[in-house]
Amino acid sequence: MSLDVVTFGCRLNAHESDAIRAQALAEGVADAVVFNTCAVTGEAVRQARQAIRKARRERPEARLIVTGCAAQINPAAFAAMSEVDRVLGNAEKMRAGALGSPGDRVQVGDIMAVREAGTGQATQPLERARAYAEIQNGCDHRCTFCVIPFGRGNSRSVPADRVAAQVKALASAGYAEVVLTGVDLTSWGADLEGAPKLGWLVGHILAEVPQLARLRLSSIDAAEIDAELMDRLADQPRLAPHLHLSLQSGDDLILKRMKRRHSRADALALIAAVRRVRPDVAFGADFIAGFPTESETAFENTLDFVETAGLAYLHVFPFSPRPGTPAARMPQLAQSVVKERAARLRVAGQAALARHLDRQIGRTVTALVEREGQARAADFTEVGFDGLARPGALLRGRIARRDGRRAYLEAWTPAHA
Repeated sequence: MSLDVVTFGCRLNAHESDAIRAQALAEGVADAVVFNTCAVTGEAVRQARQAIRKARRERPEARLIVTGCAAQINPAAFAAMSEVDRVLGNAEKMRAGALGSPGDRVQVGDIMAVREAGTGQATQPLERARAYAEIQNGCDHRCTFCVIPFGRGNSRSVPADRVAAQVKALASAGYAEVVLTGVDLTSWGADLEGAPKLGWLVGHILAEVPQLARLRLSSIDAAEIDAELMDRLADQPRLAPHLHLSLQSGDDLILKRMKRRHSRADALALIAAVRRVRPDVAFGADFIAGFPTESETAFENTLDFVETAGLAYLHVFPFSPRPGTPAARMPQLAQSVVKERAARLRVAGQAALARHLDRQIGRTVTALVEREGQARAADFTEVGFDGLARPGALLRGRIARRDGRRAYLEAWTPAHA
């Protein structure tokens, strides 16, 4: 009998799945499958439901437990599935005994009433070279397309000392890289005494955990990068030169209709400012293709933004109307148009990655091994290598060539944290 945790969606979900697994094993929960769901798109919800049905066919005696954002937002839909034994909300999934103890089949509370952020515990991930530390949960903003605040609640921060303790524990366990994760990272600290900023937290962690080789930020909001974070990018080489921005569009009218808090010019100015202080930085970005009312001109503005900004990595979402959001009530584009624009945006992303990889030729990098033959440089460039090295090890070598997906080291030596 085995315990499996199936994760959908973001890095925060991945971190929480590690915590769920550790808690369940400590409590002796066995012969169960936990589905930690995502609600960002309708497709994510569909995939979760499909996985639940498949698991029931393959493991007829196992307990199937559904949790995560999709379960929090629409518990009735999962409770109506005959395959499901228990539905837990995002707060309930972290409570001791929730997975295995007797109780109501559906346990989903008011997420807006939750005041604590996450587990606050360092969890050592299975089969991953890097570890995650949760610093924040929830979101106070209400973008017109986004349902996640209703799955995660309002923004709340993990106190700095707890964050530093998590990172220290992970570094002591041998992890060379830790990723700070949350729903809205740049809002960290707003609810804490003195309202410290993310940049201060980054500096605090790096000072408190000198043995950590690399600290990375997960997705951040382009509207909220503080001055101290810019300083840390400039003066802390252990802070990875890689920012993944939640941009969503490169057109001002669409950004307004999305209720984003930045303009196209704001985003370009931020990218230029970061490059001035950290020339080796690489940028990724999230974009939504086919947002309601998006004209062909507006979409072309997004395509142009990708090249103008010199982005390296794109994460493309075809627009998916989420029930209860303002965008779901706006005039929708035909699904064929949405699909076609998403495909074009992914092609632009492939071209952006190719340009980024061209810039890597001849550079000497330190890369974190993810699996056999694959590593990641500090700027998140995927790096191929020959030979054997354990996941989590650091390699140093010169990039000699690239293909359409990754760069390759011509030779490497072990690097030390």
